[in-house]
Amino acid sequence: MFTFPLNFVPLQPLTNLIQNMKTDIQIARECELKRIQEIAEQLGINPDDIEPYGRYMAKVPVELIDEERVKQSRLILVTAISPTKAGIGKTTVSIGLTLGLNKLGKKAVVALREPSLGPCFGMKGGAAGGGYAQVLPMEKINLHFTGDFHAVTSAHNTISALLDNYLYQHRKEGFSLREIFWKRVLDVNDRALRNVVTGLRGDGVVSETGFDITPASELMAILCLATSEEDLQRRIENIVLGITADGKLFKVKDLGVAGAITVLLRDALNPNLVQTTEHTPAFIHGGPFANIAHGCSSVVATKMAMTFGDYVVTEAGFGADLGAEKFFDIKCRKTGLQPRLVVIVATTQGLKMHGGVDLEHIKEPNAAGLTEGLKNLNRHIRNMQGFGQPVVVTLNRHDTDVEEEIDIVRKNCEDLGVGFAVNEAFLRGGEGAIELAQTVVDTIDKQQPLPIHFTYKEADCLEDKIEKVCKRIYGASAVEYGKTVTKKLESLRATFTDEDGAIAHYPVCIAKTQFSFSADSKRYGSPEGFTIRIRDLILNCGSEMIVAIAGDMLRMPGLPRSPQAERITIVNGEIEGLS
Repeated sequence: MFTFPLNFVPLQPLTNLIQNMKTDIQIARECELKRIQEIAEQLGINPDDIEPYGRYMAKVPVELIDEERVKQSRLILVTAISPTKAGIGKTTVSIGLTLGLNKLGKKAVVALREPSLGPCFGMKGGAAGGGYAQVLPMEKINLHFTGDFHAVTSAHNTISALLDNYLYQHRKEGFSLREIFWKRVLDVNDRALRNVVTGLRGDGVVSETGFDITPASELMAILCLATSEEDLQRRIENIVLGITADGKLFKVKDLGVAGAITVLLRDALNPNLVQTTEHTPAFIHGGPFANIAHGCSSVVATKMAMTFGDYVVTEAGFGADLGAEKFFDIKCRKTGLQPRLVVIVATTQGLKMHGGVDLEHIKEPNAAGLTEGLKNLNRHIRNMQGFGQPVVVTLNRHDTDVEEEIDIVRKNCEDLGVGFAVNEAFLRGGEGAIELAQTVVDTIDKQQPLPIHFTYKEADCLEDKIEKVCKRIYGASAVEYGKTVTKKLESLRATFTDEDGAIAHYPVCIAKTQFSFSADSKRYGSPEGFTIRIRDLILNCGSEMIVAIAGDMLRMPGLPRSPQAERITIVNGEIEGLS
């Protein structure tokens, strides 16, 4: 990935100045970082209250959250159109908008998810922003960071080992589970581990199981939704591991190990404080994917940022049909949080793809293709407005963009009465995001968001919740269920009830391809009249949601033909290949 120096004022065509470009990691290394104690002081946090992880990263205790200050802060959600495989640049825009707000004299903080090693060494090469809008130190954030992902992985697999041991130790007493839900996880894209058999050769109880990627772990969702150490342990106790022979739910509480798992996650619960390329404070915490999980950073990181920032920018993963829907229907519903505004990120390349332009020619000017692709953007706009939210669209500018195409997007937004701004934070840091920041501030000042209009009611039955998301958000005409799902629906009604009936009120988290409104990853644009097929249901009593898997979506991704790992190395003592 490449960019331009900070003092560059972009002209057309930008491609004439390719020789001035630097890689993301080169830009990151050139930034002189402040000690994390200074960043804490900028926020008004006593340096003695943080737990440093080296010079430039720290944990901040959840006890510092002030709910009254949270209520006064202005929360901004950044989402996007349905992305290309290279993404749309939400993280870069989120960081850039925060930089732009600070340029305007606002006290702004960004709250983002942590990168996963799976995509880092697979397709993306990193997820810490880009160009002059990055969170730093990007190498550590992209790799092991403060160990949160490792803590989730270890805690999840410790439960797996303890469950297997329980089954082994109690087998002579006749104890068994007629169905086991709990798998294992690993933060690596490894398709060979999707389905495995354990306990062979007499080393335990033989069982068919498999691996999900760590961002899909229920523990990751629990970490991102827990509000305190006590709430964390309560949720861990409620994790459903399987069904007993007499049809009862078997939970972590029945293993008697929730305290031990809480110990493993105790440090991970506290949000991570870092800084941007312009020394703006940033909280990076939690990492569920939005295509297979709920796609939002932690509640405690969001509230911590809102405690110390007048404006807080956060993002939800992938397109607005996935991350933003779950942000509202799950995170906001359960926490009472409400954004003041939604920013939808678009690129000319992404719009052209949705307009039917061949991916090999996507960077060439094509006004007709771009205009057709606006249907994808406009559906996302309508969906966000349907939640009662003011909307601003930002075009994440690339060097191949031409003014004619930018004007098409601008006029489309004007016709819809939606704010529009070009974002050049990748090229020029905060200076390149001032237009967007001013548009956001003006819109917040002029438009009050309505109370959130959730897609479904808590009291709706599970089928109705799934159908309302599929029809109202995705545009589907029908929902189908496989035979396995039909049986699970019957079990949910007959058996999967807890003492207070809370399961009936759980929100639904649909796992679906990010590349299309439909469940077909190749069906671009704004399709209508399609059917969504639900092929599995997963009961998550710890994170208090039900995951519905649509189409051929997998919770353990595979690696591409040429993974980014082929380009990540150390040259003269410096890491290269991360972005």
